[in-house]
Amino acid sequence: MMNIALVGNPNTGKTSLFNYLTGSYEFVGNWSGVTVEKKVGTLKNKSGHLIDLPGIYTLSPLSKDESVVSNFFISESFNGIVNIVDASQLERNLILTIQLLEYGKPIVIGLNMSDVAKQRGISLNEEKLSKALQTPVISIVARSGKGCNVMLDQISSIETKEQQPLKLDYGVAVENGIDKLFTLLSSQNVQQFPNRFLALQFFEGNQTIRSYLNTLTSSEELDNLFEEVESQVKTSHHVGSLSHWIYSVRKNYISSILEEFVEKERSDKIPLTDRIDSIVTNKYLGIPIFLICMLFIFKLTFDWLGTPLSDLLDAFISGPLSSWLSTLLQNLGTSEFIQSLVLDGIVAGVGGVIVFVPQIFILFFFISFLEDSGYMARAALVMDKLMEAVGLNGKAFIPMIIGFGCNVPGVMAARTIEQPKERLITILLTPLMSCSARLPVYALFIGAFFAKYQTMIVFSLYVLGIVLALLMAKLFSKILLKNETSIFVVELPPYRVPQAKTLIRSTWDKGKGFIRKAGTFIFGGSVIIWLLSYAGPSGLGVDMDHSFLAIIGGLFAPILAPLGFGTWQAGASLLTGFLAKEVVVSSMNIIYHAPNMDSLQGLLTQAYTPLSAFAFTVFILLYIPCLATVGTIKKETGSNKWTFFSIIYALILAYIITFIIYQFGKLLGF
Repeated sequence: MMNIALVGNPNTGKTSLFNYLTGSYEFVGNWSGVTVEKKVGTLKNKSGHLIDLPGIYTLSPLSKDESVVSNFFISESFNGIVNIVDASQLERNLILTIQLLEYGKPIVIGLNMSDVAKQRGISLNEEKLSKALQTPVISIVARSGKGCNVMLDQISSIETKEQQPLKLDYGVAVENGIDKLFTLLSSQNVQQFPNRFLALQFFEGNQTIRSYLNTLTSSEELDNLFEEVESQVKTSHHVGSLSHWIYSVRKNYISSILEEFVEKERSDKIPLTDRIDSIVTNKYLGIPIFLICMLFIFKLTFDWLGTPLSDLLDAFISGPLSSWLSTLLQNLGTSEFIQSLVLDGIVAGVGGVIVFVPQIFILFFFISFLEDSGYMARAALVMDKLMEAVGLNGKAFIPMIIGFGCNVPGVMAARTIEQPKERLITILLTPLMSCSARLPVYALFIGAFFAKYQTMIVFSLYVLGIVLALLMAKLFSKILLKNETSIFVVELPPYRVPQAKTLIRSTWDKGKGFIRKAGTFIFGGSVIIWLLSYAGPSGLGVDMDHSFLAIIGGLFAPILAPLGFGTWQAGASLLTGFLAKEVVVSSMNIIYHAPNMDSLQGLLTQAYTPLSAFAFTVFILLYIPCLATVGTIKKETGSNKWTFFSIIYALILAYIITFIIYQFGKLLGF
């Protein structure tokens, strides 16, 4: 079965096309950097596999995710390429297309967003463009599927096509340099790649290709050849660098093609996207608008929609479901131990978290709406100046936004950041973002102590996470980012009305992880917590205050006392939160032996004050990342040192901030 690589610039609709052609679903967000690893799907007609690669502007990698593509081209076996380009931004997109044509594999070009191009007065002649590039060119609208079946037919026959590598004239100096590089390479070692492609990528500065060539010939000879060719090019063409000259040759070629085959109507009408951007990306209004959007989403999630649905689900779990299970267990003649395990352990633990599913899915729905509409890319843009002030750039804000859903993909999304030290800092800061796993804890405490101000309290916690992340970024950048230049490129897609199918899939994709954890981490954690609360040094069925759980939690109680919650119950709950933050709620449900959420909240009002309750939620926001996030940090940094640091600094930060809030609040009389 043949393998086809799907390649294109960020945010050209590549993943949408992948979903249509394979029938499988991968997360689609209307910003750059959604795909950070290659994904494989089987074409609908079973003719081959389609490999969705990260969005790139050039084959010469700047960031970790871009290097995935260059490595793929020199290490993987594949039969052809599908290159998707934005029909409304052809001049920029075709730079990558030229590089792919120089590679020499059979290629099919999809002109996506042809509907947007027409709205902007851009008229394309696909047949003439196809003849000029000597490869099939098809107009498509990936979101709706228009033209995609025609493309599927072309892809199915790609294995039978021959594609001659594109040859542009780069001038005497470069062409002689290519010939000289040929003599340095052993032909049998690189016969699977076009030598000319390797040479051009080498002269363009592709470090992945350079590393590959170092295995074939002397590094010193490569250095001498590069310096010789660059010196000749600078002298003869008066350019700043060899890579700039190669880029200018390609750009001139593209301009000549577009001048002949593309017509653009002149219009004084300002596009709707530009009119909206004049407001939402305004340097004064941009950040306030973003904050208002988030505040409105929280209002919908906690006040207007989420809480009533959570109350209904809680009533079902604590009422009919628990009653039915109790009757079933009694009829089966199960022991008191098993009945207590199921009802007081599993149902109380897992059910105590499941009741918050409506709020989590509602939040994910609206975040997905902002992503697919194109607004989230603007949020990164308006945050750029603020991020720059703390030593990062707007692209670092994208992983943080993703972290609102789950810190794990947020940490992984840092791969799109070009500079290694900025990437590291973003990885360390992303766990400070308030992920969905913390929402059940917020909802539990806020419902008990701040029912009238739910939206504002949750909003304040999200903002606190962002503010502290920015402050820590400033501190870390002073230490880590000395003499490192920042690069910020983000695609601003046209605004679109999200499709219902995409929104539903995207919401489910985000939320299913929470459901999955309910059946794994939370289930297992609930059983362990119940067993620790049921057993003690004197045996089984002990009073909970004399259980192993009370003993373990009691070790942390004195340390937590200055924060306002120095009880063994709080210590035990926080300890289990390392597995997953939702397990904190499971622990409390079991510890306080609460039949439903209302009764648990009533018991909490006896154990906490409003001030200590708020301090507890702040501690939950900031203290150690969950087990899955720690594993991801280890994988992404490849360092035990930085993984350990991410745990320790978060714990220290949580303690200091919570201490300040609680002690200062006491001084003010709260």
